[in-house]
Amino acid sequence: MVVDIKDEIWVDRVFKALSDGTRRDILRRASRADHSVSALARHYEMSLPAVQKHVGVLHRAGLVDKRRRGREQLVCVNPDALREARDLLDQLEELWR
Repeated sequence: MVVDIKDEIWVDRVFKALSDGTRRDILRRASRADHSVSALARHYEMSLPAVQKHVGVLHRAGLVDKRRRGREQLVCVNPDALREARDLLDQLEELWR
């Protein structure tokens, strides 16, 4: 399997984003329905800016998209990015076997 530098950066961002339990929980919530960042923040014992940072990490990794609805910023899952991460893990599993 040949992976170029751009792909390596993406892989690092994705798995860094997935390494945090709060971010994985945000992904689970956003996979069920789009949520505003402020609505997501109500589920965690942390400040709104801290949740915004978590969403930013997920967004930079391409795992979520953000869009505006009036004054709210909605977070929705990017299923293609999750599929690509799963495909990468599948490829690695094949190498290990």
